[in-house]
Amino acid sequence: MSDQHAIDAALAGDQAAWDALVNRFSGPLWSVVRAYDLSAADAADAVQGAWLRLVESLHTIRDPDRIGPWLFTTAKREAALLSRRNRGERLIADPADAEHARADPALAEHLHPDPAVAVLTADEGRRLWRAVEEMHEPCRSLFRLMATSPEAGVHQLAGRLGMPRGSYGPTRGRCLNRLRTMLTAQEATP
Repeated sequence: MSDQHAIDAALAGDQAAWDALVNRFSGPLWSVVRAYDLSAADAADAVQGAWLRLVESLHTIRDPDRIGPWLFTTAKREAALLSRRNRGERLIADPADAEHARADPALAEHLHPDPAVAVLTADEGRRLWRAVEEMHEPCRSLFRLMATSPEAGVHQLAGRLGMPRGSYGPTRGRCLNRLRTMLTAQEATP
């Protein structure tokens, strides 16, 4: 089944088409997220997140032959987000630290965030990435690269984007301003 046929059939509600897409891409998606050294549960969340993004975006796919790379990029983003979240968590090994957490509401909130805040944060992330996807190059690639390679330096990022080193900072500034303008306009629209 071609990717175009599979997408058309999936949009029409054909479960066999979904199964064909899942069978074709699940193995490679798992390989992509395993590279991020996630727990089994987080790896499953990253793969599931990629599939969820596909469900949300399937009607917008313009080039069905690129669905594989799109899924892989999305899975990498999901895995990178989970990996960064995990690196930022503070684990309590000492019961005395737990006492301090109970005494300090700000620390307790960090250790046990409000589920409503977690949902709002996830919604903000999705809104942000939708805005990035609407941007033109080089902004779209710049933000993707910044998110997937947070450890890369300015010179590495400029090289990967194929731009002179001195152009990276001003380009990033212009892209951030465009993104800020887009998000502000979205907030103003009811």
